[in-house]
Amino acid sequence: MIDNQLQRVAPKAIAAAIEALAARFGNRLITSASVREQHAHSTTWLPAQPPDAVVLARETKDIQDVVRICAPLRVPVIAFGTGTSLEGHINAPAGGVCIDLREMNRILDVHVEDLDCVIEPGVTRKALNEHLRDRGVFFPIDPGADASIGGMASTRASGTNAVRYGTMRDNVLALKVVRGDGEIITTGTRAKKSAAGYDLTHLFLGAEGTLGIISELTIKLRGIPDTIAAAACSFETVEGACNAVILAMQTAIPVARIELLNATQVRCCNAYSKLTLPETPLLLLEFHGSAAEVAEQSKNFAAIAKECGGGEFSWTTRPEDRSKLWQARHDAYWSVRALRPGAGVVATDVCVPISRLADCVVETEADLQRLNLTAPIVGHVGDGNFHCSLLCDVNDPEEMARGEEFMHRLVERAQAMDGTCTGEHGIGQGKQKYMVAELGPEAIEAMRAVKKALDPDNIFNPGKIIPPL
Repeated sequence: MIDNQLQRVAPKAIAAAIEALAARFGNRLITSASVREQHAHSTTWLPAQPPDAVVLARETKDIQDVVRICAPLRVPVIAFGTGTSLEGHINAPAGGVCIDLREMNRILDVHVEDLDCVIEPGVTRKALNEHLRDRGVFFPIDPGADASIGGMASTRASGTNAVRYGTMRDNVLALKVVRGDGEIITTGTRAKKSAAGYDLTHLFLGAEGTLGIISELTIKLRGIPDTIAAAACSFETVEGACNAVILAMQTAIPVARIELLNATQVRCCNAYSKLTLPETPLLLLEFHGSAAEVAEQSKNFAAIAKECGGGEFSWTTRPEDRSKLWQARHDAYWSVRALRPGAGVVATDVCVPISRLADCVVETEADLQRLNLTAPIVGHVGDGNFHCSLLCDVNDPEEMARGEEFMHRLVERAQAMDGTCTGEHGIGQGKQKYMVAELGPEAIEAMRAVKKALDPDNIFNPGKIIPPL
């Protein structure tokens, strides 16, 4: 849902801001249509809404100066990481200025002995882990896309490792944030815990750039395990696969990754990644630890899988085999696109308590069959989180209507099971309409009060998260 109550900024204000920004940034201010369109939402079904200008930031002072120029004119400011978000987070529904943070990509300090590091927001997870690899540590959050870590913090991202290492919520120690007057808020320290005042770090995590712009992050690191094993197990039914996950979590097997692919998604991966997996529901797993611990974890899960209707349980520690398996999982989105060339892909996610996982996935597959829709399912199911990649002909109103019905029913189902409309994609524009049902009007009013206090002129990424009045 697009916030139609937002009014575009007056052309005079935009012109004044662009003139001032051009004087400050020179050729790092870009107003060409092609670049502006690249900085609008384009990865799924929501229409793109480009900004009026793009500024390429290289340091914190650049962010501060953009805010100080735009704030008095009430010109919106939208932060841009790598553009991989899925719910319209980077759209500019009221116009404004996009701050591209990709050149703010310095790793400022690494403290291996304390298992943390300090980085700029444009550092991507792959670049960070490449930098850290020879030092025996890594950053564990892996949302699939090579997202910027500032963007991952802004959307409170998660991913395939979350079942063992948590989400961004669990792995950020402190932030520096540019506020509405251009000054810097420091939200914490490098200490692993603190009881000093309000938890401002977690206020900005998941705020999607609506309260300020992150200019620096202090994040946790983990030691690289001695042994890593990847495993695959096919199941007769998706219910059996989900029940195996539930039992594994309840018996506290320390799985690092546990991913569900339904039969349709396995078929996509086989075709796209040149695999020969049985085209039935599949669990992909990863175990971390010493050689003995990994062997024990694998043995224990194999017993659970067999009890739940699983077939042959195979695992490997060879890096090339592990990489091939997980690359196929990371390429799931592209494999879905290849299933029906020319169709639009509507990527959505929900999350439910682990005990309701099997119910939710089974009912979702039944809904797809009833509505005659194709939506391969993948999920970080150790957290009760799964994704549907709905394929629709965007030029067929009847099919799109069925797709809208499916997505609405999916969210309602998850919320009815004490779950959430999004486990990791965030709200942006696309899921605003579900916020009141999930949290209640009182919580939404509290969010509006926080937004008003920190961003009284509504310049930071307006039209996101909080549903319009």
